Amino acid sequence: MFDKILIANRGEIACRVAATARRLGIRTVAVYSEVDAQARHVAMCDEAVALGGAAASDSYLRWERILQAARDTGAQAIHPGYGFLSENEAFAQACADAGLVFIGPPPAAIAAMGLKAQAKHLMEAAGVPLVPGYHGADQDPRVLCAEADRIGYPVLIKASAGGGGKGMRRVDAPEAFAEALAACQREALNSFGDAAVLIEKYVQRPRHIEIQILADAHGNAVYLFERDCSVQRRHQKVLEEAPAPGLPPTLRQQMGLAAVAAARAVGYVGAGTVEFIVEQPLGYEQPEAMRFYFMEMNTRLQVEHPVTEAITGLDLVEWQLRVAAGEPLPLQQHELSCHGHAIEARICAEDPERGFLPATGTLHVLRTPPHVAFEVGDVRLDAGVRQGDAISPHYDSMIAKLIVRAPTRAQALRRLDEALAQLHIVGVANNVAFLRRVVRSPSFAQARLDTALIEREAGSLFGPAGPSRQAVLVAATVYALQGWQAQVDDDPWSARDGFALQRPRQRLLAWQWGEQRGTGVLIWAADGLHLRLDDGAASDQQPLRWRADPGGGWALQADWGTLSVRASVDAEGERLHVFTPEGSAVLTWLDPLAHAADTAAPPGGRLTAPMPGKVVAFHVQPGQRVTRGQTLAVLEAMKMEHAITAPYDGVVQELLYAPGDQVPDGAELLRLTEEMAS
Repeated sequence: MFDKILIANRGEIACRVAATARRLGIRTVAVYSEVDAQARHVAMCDEAVALGGAAASDSYLRWERILQAARDTGAQAIHPGYGFLSENEAFAQACADAGLVFIGPPPAAIAAMGLKAQAKHLMEAAGVPLVPGYHGADQDPRVLCAEADRIGYPVLIKASAGGGGKGMRRVDAPEAFAEALAACQREALNSFGDAAVLIEKYVQRPRHIEIQILADAHGNAVYLFERDCSVQRRHQKVLEEAPAPGLPPTLRQQMGLAAVAAARAVGYVGAGTVEFIVEQPLGYEQPEAMRFYFMEMNTRLQVEHPVTEAITGLDLVEWQLRVAAGEPLPLQQHELSCHGHAIEARICAEDPERGFLPATGTLHVLRTPPHVAFEVGDVRLDAGVRQGDAISPHYDSMIAKLIVRAPTRAQALRRLDEALAQLHIVGVANNVAFLRRVVRSPSFAQARLDTALIEREAGSLFGPAGPSRQAVLVAATVYALQGWQAQVDDDPWSARDGFALQRPRQRLLAWQWGEQRGTGVLIWAADGLHLRLDDGAASDQQPLRWRADPGGGWALQADWGTLSVRASVDAEGERLHVFTPEGSAVLTWLDPLAHAADTAAPPGGRLTAPMPGKVVAFHVQPGQRVTRGQTLAVLEAMKMEHAITAPYDGVVQELLYAPGDQVPDGAELLRLTEEMAS
């Protein structure tokens, strides 16, 4: 086994590798960018080496600096994690040339699986089922169109050299093929430097099923069962679970054997994932009619590997390290088994209500569920951040991964929903509430899964939801009461118990919640505390009783008449974040005196950045006339591009930044004068 390894990554995967290495007695070296100097993965490692600037191109992608850091610290091997350099065959070869072990597959295996068309030829030769399609070298548009006619519509055009949904179009009819092909080729050339595409049958009602494999240098290879990753948005995974629900046992075994055959076909060594697309009947009722096809192989550990660990009881990072050190696989296929059901939710800094725009900011509150563990346990949170850390615009938007395990899928669903309710984040927009809605949706609960689930259930997954208005206002009132009592000194004159010599004391409360305003009156009466809430046309007054720390991960419990509320409340300035088992809400404490001088008139003609990022390009010039919906600028943040479009017809007055500039959230990018109709 190694004495010391370097972890060439950041975030939760770097923390995960460091934790496993420590358990095995292996010393670790972290690398970091200038914005990650105080990051959690740096604190978890024995040594740390600075790489450079905040941008990945100035730090985590500078492999010559990473190799030098390994040499300087005496590391024997490099673990690439996932992302960045993990699937870069040139980096893997550079490690070998430097006398360092790359904890991953051989460079030739990475290269073989890197190009989709080449990989499909290899899989066809190995007997792995392929989606009917065309993967040839002849890229003449007439040939491609003829192949699409042969396959039969709808078809999918895909960039041969890329992934992530770029250079990909569904085409439903022959007359739309030429335009879609040209768009895919342009996108593929811009994104991957290669305009080549392949044509495949468009699989309807597809499920995304992947098989975890491991292979060693002694000729052994096994599959560690499957994961269902069908719940996606923009081709990015949202929820993953293992085992995949509703798959017939024979299909599971066939997919596992096909995945091992795929690994053997490229001389694979280490951990990898073979991804399949599963075609299922439109009604979901005939699982025996399912068909699976090879999609691609990820030559690295996957983000969702913890669900496989949860059902097998294995540490896949440990297996990676042992295999890279030359040891044989710890177990053979007949010795592997899975127990229970596990689900992983990706917790991301993004705003689902604004098209999943990535978000940045400081994690003022990161409160985890009770009894949560890192690496192991029935409720597990793998995170590369801590409370107080900042989410920057320079890397991906993932905050953490929440993983639960239970004996059955139904129990795992309930456990995940409860754990999500108890995961409280303040300071950064996030997708926790959205994830709870997906978990509770009929399609997911009943395992009616396919990659269009989120689009199909959009009506119930977006928009207002959560706790009742009364529950939120009661929780906010009790939070205020707790704050007043905490300010009390020992002398009786500072007591805030509502005592008055004459009539009962009253206190007016007011909040803004979205577009609505809430008001209440606290009344200290002879028979105890009462609360009157103004609910539009009527007012309701009920006794109010409360206590702190009722257990179960909640900070307070309040009973207002027949309504019982459990909640935790966190303040962010005048904003109160109210978390309850039913959901969360944000409201603003209103102080009329403090805001008497405020003005709500926004300046006109401004177009602002919806999040921090880098200006990629302006598509207009000052003085240019534009029409509503026309793209004016492109902003890049967290590996995604976002178009800024004109809200109305007008004339561009001024550009306030230049391409390449970093801009903060809300920065005015350009000014536009509305052109009034004559």
